[in-house]
Amino acid sequence: MKKNKAVIYWLLTGCALIFVMVLVGGITRLTHSGLSISDYKLIHGTLPPMNEQAWEEAFELYKQYPEYQKLNSHFDLEDFKDIYFWEWLHRFIGRFIGIVFILPFLYFLVTKKLDRSTIKKCLVLLFLGGFQGFLGWYMVKSGLVDRPDVSHFRLAAHLTTAFVTFAYSLWVALDLIYPTKKEVNIKIRNLVRIGLAVLLLQIIWGAFVAGLDAGFIHNHWPMMSEGKLMHETVYIEHQPVIKNFYEGKSGVQFVHRYLAYIVVGFILWIWFRTRKVERTPIQENGLKTLLALVFLQFVLGVLTLIYAVPLWLGIAHQIGAFFLLAAMTFTLHRFTK
Repeated sequence: MKKNKAVIYWLLTGCALIFVMVLVGGITRLTHSGLSISDYKLIHGTLPPMNEQAWEEAFELYKQYPEYQKLNSHFDLEDFKDIYFWEWLHRFIGRFIGIVFILPFLYFLVTKKLDRSTIKKCLVLLFLGGFQGFLGWYMVKSGLVDRPDVSHFRLAAHLTTAFVTFAYSLWVALDLIYPTKKEVNIKIRNLVRIGLAVLLLQIIWGAFVAGLDAGFIHNHWPMMSEGKLMHETVYIEHQPVIKNFYEGKSGVQFVHRYLAYIVVGFILWIWFRTRKVERTPIQENGLKTLLALVFLQFVLGVLTLIYAVPLWLGIAHQIGAFFLLAAMTFTLHRFTK
């Protein structure tokens, strides 16, 4: 680990920055700030408008698009500045992450600090980072045409790619922190792999909920509105019926609600199964953290729903998902290598 210390710190710094970017992205979404910057300038867009004339030009550009025309025609310049800030900060952090990943990578490459395997993994990370940036702009474009809102599919792709990039960065760092391979219990490893897949599925549907603003309906628990396990709006919004579960507000919330039980149940099953095998202290710590975080995330989800997504709870719930994914990734790594 000592010879790779600088590389490990670099990768973990990347993880921390991705976390901050997703946090700011969540605030951007919940404050409806994501469509405030309707053009993309890689270099010139690094700084916000620096004088009153530049602000007026940015505001005039915003007025040309559906969000202002259909939702925010009452905005003045000061209102615009408030939403502009969060989108600008989100993009600025994205640019900063690009620099933090690319420049140290080139330095480590030139100074031969990376072995062949790590170089390949880092190239995957660079691709994921670039793809994430493309998805961000692709998402914003969907809200600049007819509807003053982004496609929930594109939002889900953008958010999920950020989570995957974070998890993979952490995985590469863990490969360097724990270079010694050990005997693997295949059944437990595969069980945790399935748990990770189920968690990622839940994250995707969480993004659908955010993209469709589906957290503002059926604000009751454990039942949906009118004390129903499955409210009729779950299956009548769209035809065919299956479409409700990935495009209907009620249907998407229904899936997200009950996937939460499956995630909790799966992690409890992992905990139960690992009681029957020999575990290292590090594996045990990963499992305990996983168990604690899944219950915390479940409670945050229920509170977010009941209180109709106040900003701080919406952000807390997203942060909980991030930490839960980190714990799942760590646990899988420790039962894999």
